[in-house]
Amino acid sequence: MLIGTRVAWDYVVLILLYCIDSSFASSTQHILGKSELTPKNFYMKDAYETLLSFFRPVTCRHRDGQTLIPCDVGEGLNATECLENKCCPSKTHHELQCYMPFKDNMQLIFRVLLLVAGGLLILGCLPLCCCACLQRSPCVNPLQKANIKIKQTVQKKKAHSDETYALLLD
Repeated sequence: MLIGTRVAWDYVVLILLYCIDSSFASSTQHILGKSELTPKNFYMKDAYETLLSFFRPVTCRHRDGQTLIPCDVGEGLNATECLENKCCPSKTHHELQCYMPFKDNMQLIFRVLLLVAGGLLILGCLPLCCCACLQRSPCVNPLQKANIKIKQTVQKKKAHSDETYALLLD
């Protein structure tokens, strides 16, 4: 059972890593050098943007019936410039060469379901783990504490029975 649980956790981790947006480690972002000073709220802003992009997934897959919205940067951009501005380059010969990405509702549903399932799994296993750990603790479980009077009584009865048994053997 322990091996099966390990394999299940490995799959959960792989699925979560697959769901993480590629913007977490974007190669197009500017990396500050050692000599440059970072603003105090840079990390907070970066974390907020990452969290926001996780819950607002986008895709460049164009489906029938969706209207193409031109990229805010402008027209006449090549594919590299288009991607640097977080827009989608057109793979076919549409009127637009660079357009805004579309909301990916299926990816959002999948991410939210995984987060909810993970949270429920943790909340379900947490009481079991706590009970297993605290059950053996003499600080929390008063039944585990050794009562001195009972211990002394048991020792006296054992000594008395040993004496009686010794007298019977003689």
